[in-house]
Amino acid sequence: MTTPMQLTLLQDEIRGRYDTLSKRLKQVACYILDNSNSIPFETIAIIAEKAHVPPSTLIRFANAFQFDGFNEMKQVFRQHLIEDTVSYTERARLFRRTAPKDIFAPEKPMEILNLFSTVNEVALQQLPGQINEADLCRAVELLAAANNIYIIGLRRSFSIAAYLTYALRHLERHAFLIDGLGGMFAEQLSMVRSDDVVVAISYSPYAQEVVELVSFGAKSGARQIAITDSMISPLAAFSDVCFAVREAQVDGFRSQVLSMCLSQALMLSLAVNNTHRQLTPHANTIRPLRTAK
Repeated sequence: MTTPMQLTLLQDEIRGRYDTLSKRLKQVACYILDNSNSIPFETIAIIAEKAHVPPSTLIRFANAFQFDGFNEMKQVFRQHLIEDTVSYTERARLFRRTAPKDIFAPEKPMEILNLFSTVNEVALQQLPGQINEADLCRAVELLAAANNIYIIGLRRSFSIAAYLTYALRHLERHAFLIDGLGGMFAEQLSMVRSDDVVVAISYSPYAQEVVELVSFGAKSGARQIAITDSMISPLAAFSDVCFAVREAQVDGFRSQVLSMCLSQALMLSLAVNNTHRQLTPHANTIRPLRTAK
């Protein structure tokens, strides 16, 4: 698998296919569903012993769910455990405790900086290949045609949402940051209309408030742009344009470099679009959106 699967999706698939599995694979399924928090810390031999199956059965189980091996499946549980840990100190400790022996774990500040720089450099080089050109153009057209633009991003996504709001206002757009101050998420989004655009930013584990708000925005008929980490993200179901950004990670900490780069590309593209509209006669006439092929 080229991208991490969310643990809840894997667990749902195991439950859904349980009755079709062989007796041995059912034993593995039961153990995995009942012990998700301990799996990242256990070796294949220990898991096989506790599930009362030979180690080869674990490999067959992983292959049945489209993983190359059981260690690859373990990474789904490991990533979930790390992301679900609020304390950053504990997250770093968990990463080192559960990391395969062949993974370099930086200790010194300069080692950490060098590693962050390297993985982000590689990720940035791959970013253009992850973005569909038609989607990028359509997102700019949606933003250009919008009466109001509402931006939603909570927790780690808040910095990207705040930057987009800042940048769009400098482009003289009616941009509003949905921050839920005082718990007023629904109230802040209650003015959304069909000629508005909602930009939603969220990564696994997805903020439930963001999912609920994009659902609300969809009911109002507003166009939606999603910046997330997977095309099976719950944000994708409501979006007119969805950007799946695969950020680099170090010690379980996800970078924001790609999301910021994409946000700035949208901002600059909109600025160029504004310039062309000012120089073109009848620029106030909004052209129909092009359909992505």
